[in-house]
Amino acid sequence: MTKDSSKVFLFIDDDLTPIAELDTPIVFDLDTKKIPDGEHILKIVSQSPSGKEGVKYIHFTVANGPSVKVEGLKNKDVVDGTLSLMINAYDKGNQKSFLINGSETPQTVPFWIWILIILFVGWAVYYEITSSNIG
Repeated sequence: MTKDSSKVFLFIDDDLTPIAELDTPIVFDLDTKKIPDGEHILKIVSQSPSGKEGVKYIHFTVANGPSVKVEGLKNKDVVDGTLSLMINAYDKGNQKSFLINGSETPQTVPFWIWILIILFVGWAVYYEITSSNIG
């Protein structure tokens, strides 16, 4: 009996034991809840029916824990004095129902939005003044 399909072995990070050994083609559901939060590497080793091997590495980050949002301080900012920080942490829920409480972080309106609003209002006032002079 000869095999007509390739086989793949899936490894997470430097583990020597594969998390799955599959015949291709296959759809595989990777349950990230079993992997700690942080950066990881999925190593896929393929083996053809003739015995040749190929390897693919995919870097990914697991973030199953609560999401943390901070406004008022960015990574590598140079600061002095007292900082006013807005910090929010919220969970994604069970992903079968939408979690509303705490799922949105309030944010200040960016300055460019204010500039657009002022420009639009100025244009609207100008348009009203010039169009009322015509009639």
